Amino acid sequence: MALHRIGAAIAAAAIASVAIAPAIANAQTTAPAAAGWTPPSTPWGQPDFQGVWKASESAEPQAPPPPPPAPASSSGSNRGGGTGAGPEHWYEARPLVMTGQLKIVDPADGKVPALTPDGQKRAAAIMSQMRGRPGSPLDFSPWDRCITRGVPGSMIPINYNNNYQFLQTPDYVVIIYEMIHDARIIPVKGQPRLASGLPQWMGDPRGRWEGKSLVIETTNFTDKTRVIYGDGYHTEQLRLVERFTPVDASTMRYEFTVNDPGTWTKPWTAVLTLKRGERQDRLYEYACHEGNMSMRNMLSGARAEEQAEGQAAR
Repeated sequence: MALHRIGAAIAAAAIASVAIAPAIANAQTTAPAAAGWTPPSTPWGQPDFQGVWKASESAEPQAPPPPPPAPASSSGSNRGGGTGAGPEHWYEARPLVMTGQLKIVDPADGKVPALTPDGQKRAAAIMSQMRGRPGSPLDFSPWDRCITRGVPGSMIPINYNNNYQFLQTPDYVVIIYEMIHDARIIPVKGQPRLASGLPQWMGDPRGRWEGKSLVIETTNFTDKTRVIYGDGYHTEQLRLVERFTPVDASTMRYEFTVNDPGTWTKPWTAVLTLKRGERQDRLYEYACHEGNMSMRNMLSGARAEEQAEGQAAR
């Protein structure tokens, strides 16, 4: 999609507000169910999460988000001022990153912990690469290349297509992410993990049921994806714990804890509220590769600039 690298660059600045802006103090780390409400069950007795869910604005008070780093075009029909970003009606967030939805609840100051020295070096190198002239498709992020947004990145709302579909069998839960079309298959019956030498783009997840909550622990990550925009790539040391807890018939609390000693100085936890879609809601095809003109255009533009510079130097 034309927006990917543009959106990633804008998001890197915007998400810094999530990383450093205080969240609402002392937000709860557990979500009480509505009084007297019991979630429905599947025929085999697990809580039934099946259906389409979407990221929702938190009901808790929130400081106003910062202004977007790049204004919409003067016509109001295209965000990005002629850079090739998508039409305005695509967008579900102002600014592009939904800073009013994702809340850091641990540490208590509402801030993502500081990067380690190695994490700082990698983040600086990534930002330098993003600002530089791309030499090949490998200079683009996995999101730009329509591969994946990783986890929990695929759950964090940005731009558009912030919808998720849950499917269940007795042995597996499947989460399909509308943006980038990932389908994440999560074993929930104690299946053995992959060998440690087999890293995966979205890690190797294993789920379990704790009461009505689905808890997913994921290891075996590559070091090629990001946990959250603007804070650099995580390392293969990442261990991710996610908890999906239904609050009432239309609301689910999503909580994730990131533990990567190679990137952050201590673990941190964030929360996002999901709302169940209407019965007729469905996910639509995210034809990313087929519509990814931006990467081709930026590569050809970079080669044209190099050719022009070479001619000027003669």
